[in-house]
Amino acid sequence: MKASVHWTSLAVVLCLFCKGWEVHCDCTEDHLQIHGGYYTLSKNLESGTLLTYHCPEGFFPYPTITRRCQPSGHWTPQPNRFNQICKFVECPDPNVFENGNVFPLQRTHSAGQMTRYECYPGFTLSGSSNRTCLSNGKWSGSTPICIRDTGDTCSDPGVPAGASRRGSIFAAGGTVTYSCNDNTYLVGSRERTCQENGRWTGREPACYSKFTYDTQSEVAEALLRSLADSLTFSQLEDDNQGGRKIRIKKEKLNIYIAVDVSDSIEKLIIKRTKQAIMTLVQKISNYLTPNYEILFFSTDVHEVVNIVDFHEGRKSLSSVLQDVERFELGDMSTGKDLNAALKKFEERMTTMKEQLQQEFSDTRHIFLIFTDGAYSMGGSPRPTFVRIKNMVYMSPTGEPGSRSKYLESYVFAIGDDIYEDDLLPLTVGPEGETHYFRLHKHTDLAAIFNKVIDENSKNLCGLHKDYELEGDDDSKRKRYPWWAAVIIQTESRMALCSGSLVSSHFVLTAAHCFPSEFKPENVKVEIDDKKGGKDKTVRKVFLHPNYNIKARQEQGVTEFYDYDVALIQLEDSVQISTLARPICIPCTQETNDVLELPGISTCSQQEELLLKNQREKLNFLSADRVGVNEKVVHAKFGKSRDVCIQKAQNALGMRITDPTVAVTDNFLCTGGDGDHIACAGDGGQAVFKIHQNRAVQIGVVSWGTELLCRRGQMQKSTNNSRDFHINLFKVVSFLKSTLGNTNQDEYPTLTFLSD
Repeated sequence: MKASVHWTSLAVVLCLFCKGWEVHCDCTEDHLQIHGGYYTLSKNLESGTLLTYHCPEGFFPYPTITRRCQPSGHWTPQPNRFNQICKFVECPDPNVFENGNVFPLQRTHSAGQMTRYECYPGFTLSGSSNRTCLSNGKWSGSTPICIRDTGDTCSDPGVPAGASRRGSIFAAGGTVTYSCNDNTYLVGSRERTCQENGRWTGREPACYSKFTYDTQSEVAEALLRSLADSLTFSQLEDDNQGGRKIRIKKEKLNIYIAVDVSDSIEKLIIKRTKQAIMTLVQKISNYLTPNYEILFFSTDVHEVVNIVDFHEGRKSLSSVLQDVERFELGDMSTGKDLNAALKKFEERMTTMKEQLQQEFSDTRHIFLIFTDGAYSMGGSPRPTFVRIKNMVYMSPTGEPGSRSKYLESYVFAIGDDIYEDDLLPLTVGPEGETHYFRLHKHTDLAAIFNKVIDENSKNLCGLHKDYELEGDDDSKRKRYPWWAAVIIQTESRMALCSGSLVSSHFVLTAAHCFPSEFKPENVKVEIDDKKGGKDKTVRKVFLHPNYNIKARQEQGVTEFYDYDVALIQLEDSVQISTLARPICIPCTQETNDVLELPGISTCSQQEELLLKNQREKLNFLSADRVGVNEKVVHAKFGKSRDVCIQKAQNALGMRITDPTVAVTDNFLCTGGDGDHIACAGDGGQAVFKIHQNRAVQIGVVSWGTELLCRRGQMQKSTNNSRDFHINLFKVVSFLKSTLGNTNQDEYPTLTFLSD
């Protein structure tokens, strides 16, 4: 016992006086408490541990957010008794408002407090007249500006809360510069120039405090604006000029991703960032094939994906995703060398430049950096980043000139204590854009990347939302943006069917939905549209010319559903958006792009790729009063199909011994084996297959042997119940005759392949 005390005392002496020796001491919990909050430790109280303070929503840790336990057994910064508190979040000073008054007149505003703005006589208020201080340290709404007609080229750009502005010339060529007051820093464009088109360059700046963060919707909106030019996808658009087609060029693109895995970043945040990267790579692969360099860094740089290997085909996209997923954090280092990460980017870019020369010059480069910026070794990353800019811009001075679009760098500030002074210089974009996002620890980056890429490629067929985004009330509708309700109202009855949007002007459905006495004015289509409202009037309905429900009555088939397809031409086009966009259909060039087949491919090659298994998993939707539910079925082929169609003989009113009399080769057969079954009102639904996150319609729900459920129910098949769906590969000539009809100028056409 005495020996133990002796050696403990000696250890204390060593900690205090022998710092040159490699003796590491634990820290204590003396004076660490925070009033109104709590703290967490990365490694208990061991040397090197990171202490992080946490406060409730609307509060932030003051005066420090983190402390580090030093080898000497002391905390940095050193705590004082009763010094650490959870302080109210405050928004930047709104009293910078010009040419008007702010109410109430006070300098500080805490989360939840409101302000009101009024302009002096002769001025008109633009922006928000009332604003609320939010818990993320920002004001709600937009910057209020008192403007008047001065004849200038540009309108008054205003002064954001907490900022000051120099420059008052708003004519073309005039510039304004901004700076932030108090203990805040500027995010956005420090300098903006009035252009001849009446717009200011760059992005309106904002003043951030240490506790300010960007919400998910703000990050998504900003990325949408800034990535629109970088992520350009091959797509077809109706430009409202005679239905002409526009194909946007696919540009060469290199994407470099660096993720901070030091212990100043919580493991949960790193795991979410990994998931976001995988989502980003997988989502982009649906439209583009960029080259990737992906690394994780702390004290050392862990290169997960080498861009040279990827470009030369030694790395596949699937292996990239596997390598990112398999990367293990291990014991997180306290050191951080951000400069080494950028040097690795520089090294790989230099190799690519030497090998590719002109191709490298024509390639866009996007950096995505995830870190808190607290580098502790390797020196400042700024000189390395300057050299990278010089390489891409081909300029010894680092001025972009006409090559500004070829380099964009996005910094995602993750962690609790952000070193923005070291991060902001690592952002670059065209027209002075500052691509800097300060993220809350609960931010779902995967959902944001999904949203951004979908929005940037909204005209591509088959895109659908397979994720949830916080605060998005339309998330379920966006999962199936092609779905449409079809209502046919005649004097004798009303029929409810479903359909799928296959272009901006057409909905595909079943022919049996339309009674013989119907007229186009009897038909209404419901589909969400940003133009306003859901109800769409119908110009014309095209039934398959060979559809004849009575064609085989003499052979014992009371109702014969062969060629049970129809196309509804809408009176007005649907505005394509995340709420409403087409599903892909077979044998088109659009679907060829989805399947990544060469341009000279045939329809048969698509069919072989999409329907290559004896049991092919497919889906269709079933609508209820609230929305739609997704059903899972399996189409049977070969001998399995022969067994499946035998059940057609059990259908009510069927008097046949040979099932092929009722079920021709034009039908897919599903049911049994745990499959869902179609219910009343499911007729006309798209039977689709998901390929690389894109939906390709394979068939149309037609008829079944038993009616087991009401509209919208998730009913499983019985032993005898089977459903039959028109196989769209068998009716391509009908689809092409309308959707591919180039002898008209009413609507844009789809490009169909040869057989």
